[in-house]
Amino acid sequence: WGALKAGAGNMDLLVALGTSAAYGLSVFLMLRAGSGDMPHDVPHLYFESAAVVITLVMFGKWLEGRAKRETTAAIRALQVLMPATARIVEANVEREIGIGDIKIGDLMRVRPGERFAADGVLVNGHTHADESLITGESLPVNKTFGDTITGGSVNGDALVDVRVTVIGAESTVQRIVRMVEDAQAKKAPIQRLVDRVSAVFVPVVLVIALATLLGWGLTNGDWSHAVINAVAVLVIACPCALGLATPAAIMVGTGMAAKQGILIKDAPALEAAHNITIVAFDKTGTLTEGKPVLIAAKSFNSSRTEMLALAAAIQSGSEHPLAKAVLRAAGDEQVSFTPAENIRALPGRGASGTIDGDIVLLGSERLMRDEGIETQPLHERAAVFEQAGRTITWLARAGTIVGFFAFGDNVKPTARAAIDALKAMGIRTVLISGDNQSAADKIAKELGIEEVHAGVMPQKKAEVVQQLKINGNVVAMVGDGINDAPALAIADVGIAMSGGTDVAKETAGITLMRSDPALVAGAIDISKRTTAKIRQNLFWAFCYNVIGIPLAVAGLLSPVIAGAAMALSSVSVITNALLLRR
Repeated sequence: WGALKAGAGNMDLLVALGTSAAYGLSVFLMLRAGSGDMPHDVPHLYFESAAVVITLVMFGKWLEGRAKRETTAAIRALQVLMPATARIVEANVEREIGIGDIKIGDLMRVRPGERFAADGVLVNGHTHADESLITGESLPVNKTFGDTITGGSVNGDALVDVRVTVIGAESTVQRIVRMVEDAQAKKAPIQRLVDRVSAVFVPVVLVIALATLLGWGLTNGDWSHAVINAVAVLVIACPCALGLATPAAIMVGTGMAAKQGILIKDAPALEAAHNITIVAFDKTGTLTEGKPVLIAAKSFNSSRTEMLALAAAIQSGSEHPLAKAVLRAAGDEQVSFTPAENIRALPGRGASGTIDGDIVLLGSERLMRDEGIETQPLHERAAVFEQAGRTITWLARAGTIVGFFAFGDNVKPTARAAIDALKAMGIRTVLISGDNQSAADKIAKELGIEEVHAGVMPQKKAEVVQQLKINGNVVAMVGDGINDAPALAIADVGIAMSGGTDVAKETAGITLMRSDPALVAGAIDISKRTTAKIRQNLFWAFCYNVIGIPLAVAGLLSPVIAGAAMALSSVSVITNALLLRR
């Protein structure tokens, strides 16, 4: 009735019309037989057909609901991760509070074997955390001072104190749950096509059922038989399997992906990923560890200590990996410095600030060139490090070159295997980096990447991705930084690393909960398998209708058999989707 009022046809309309027609016909025949018009005839009644069809439909829906609950098991497992209470320390006094009462800035004490009740930063102690249900990483992760703690993970070794940084809906677990639920709720492009087909399908079935009724009734005059054949058409044609084919596969696919540490934000990203022909990688933090170390500091007219003091003063407070390397080296060598004034980040080029009235620049050769600062005296020495694949950062003060820093960054252990896995799938790999050509080439050669775009400014990364999309290529961009966000957005599929910035993760359609490039191939594989299941499901759903409707029109299918077949089609579609879990 709701569908009729809305002017839309759905499976419920077909079931309701079919069973009501069988029931109404039976009531009419029963009353007619009891009225004296047919005292010697015992009419064939179809009450049991209507009842069994409804029972089978209900049974199918129950099985479908049970299967759907199975598909969301990964989400439910995440939701029960958080403990009910937390132990808060105030003025060296511990007290237990409900998880809903935790505030940002609270100091949380966690004993070995307990779950961390909120996201935070480790401020006291050293332990290992089991994050397997969140990241899919089976091995415990080493946690020391300053490391990020994820709420819901298990404290392995020691008593530790954690400063709470995130609570409530913005916690890692709740964001994962929200992203997966959103992905399961959104319709994939192929589902919109199915919906359009269903919108035409229901009226066509009604016309076929009416034609069956009139054809049988007018041909042999047995209108009760004609009604039953028309009912069989309505019941067998129910497009429940058609409606379930896509969402069932997407629910299982996204649930299984989450279990493996792959968060798929929306169904279009899941569907698009199976067509990927090119994967473009950022370098730092994506294919490399993202934890560069200072290899050398070469000066033109200054000492190493003075260079480190200037660089640290400019980089104080910066989260950039190279800035952290400078600050770490300054700390190790006990170099004292005062943060510079008027510090400004120069995206893709470096940073600037004022020290004792002098403008100090720290950044790429492009920055020095733009500011008219001559680097020629140190070119030959810098070239030696560049050829060895090191990243060079130049330092200048008051318009004069001071020297340069050389940084080294190790390739992630799984990076080569990740590139090989993508090549085995027939996917081309590309490196897009803001680093110098020599450093980018060295990494590319080590990993087996053939195409390299080096020295690319942040705004230009998106242009490179756009160029890669020419000739119908489907491009995925893998990155982790703010500078990758435009490229992630313009790519057909954006893939962000969990260790990256929130901007990158919000822009991407897929987030990898471990900073492991091998998960890129895993995400594409899950997409291919899920899309294959969708196509299989649609094939079987149409198959039931293509075979069943002609049989029902020909009078070779009773409503009971039609109902059973319709229920079986739904169950088979759900069961096929659940095979993804294997």
